[in-house]
Amino acid sequence: MRVNVIIPVFNRLEHTRKVLEALRQQTVFDAMTIVIVNDGSTDGTAKYLQSQSDVTEIQGDGNLWWGGAIEEGLKHVLPGCRPDDYVLFLNNDTWFDDNFVEALVQASKENGGAAVGSVIHEEGRDPPLVSIGARVNINRLAVWDLLSELSETEKQSPARQYRVDALSGRGTLYPAILFRRHGGMRPNLLPHYMADYEIAMRFARAGVPLVVSSKAIVYSPPVYGNDGSSLSWRKRLFGRRSAHNVFQRLIFYSLVGSPVQRMTAPIRMAYFSCSRAFSTWRSLAKRKEGTI
Repeated sequence: MRVNVIIPVFNRLEHTRKVLEALRQQTVFDAMTIVIVNDGSTDGTAKYLQSQSDVTEIQGDGNLWWGGAIEEGLKHVLPGCRPDDYVLFLNNDTWFDDNFVEALVQASKENGGAAVGSVIHEEGRDPPLVSIGARVNINRLAVWDLLSELSETEKQSPARQYRVDALSGRGTLYPAILFRRHGGMRPNLLPHYMADYEIAMRFARAGVPLVVSSKAIVYSPPVYGNDGSSLSWRKRLFGRRSAHNVFQRLIFYSLVGSPVQRMTAPIRMAYFSCSRAFSTWRSLAKRKEGTI
């Protein structure tokens, strides 16, 4: 068994150093391969990676984004994978305990070759648990975190494992054979956001369990990923860095679900977008009337 770790990076060298330190402390480090896809970093990342003998660097030109970077990593590792090997997606702004990878592998084996994701603990927060995994209502085009469904008691002491509808790229383990059977990323359609959810849901449609292990904890800084709160409305709706990009969401919902759900995605997206916009406007109007 070998675990092939793929980490896309763009600058943030201090994070890359930290995640590599965490990987080198893993109980199964001797059975791991680390591939970092450096997508045009300009902060000394390339020079640093070239000095790391246990890391393979793949260089991009700055236009790969997350989905394209992961696909380049898959192209590199899959030809040499054996049937019992795994692929682990990681972001570089993460760190974890020394049994992290071992916990993921164990959960996959316990669940018949499942894809296994991590829970996210936020640095400096009490309770620290901020994310378990995605719930997706394809009919209503809604995504939320399973964490919101838990009681306050369970948030403090979560169950050992949870079933989810999709998995993120912040520490998810896949049996390598799944990519050979069902394909890899689709960077031309989903270059960044929703690409991780789409591939997990594609595997789930083929019968692969999607599990999150609360024993596999990813620690993140207070603001993890790309914060879009300061974006203009135009960049928020259409920018590639925005999780609310309407085109990316439309493509995502056109790729997941049943054939009927995929075909009707544009119509349903238009309906629910208008419906939610009207509800927001009505709430604001009522609030304004109450202040007059």
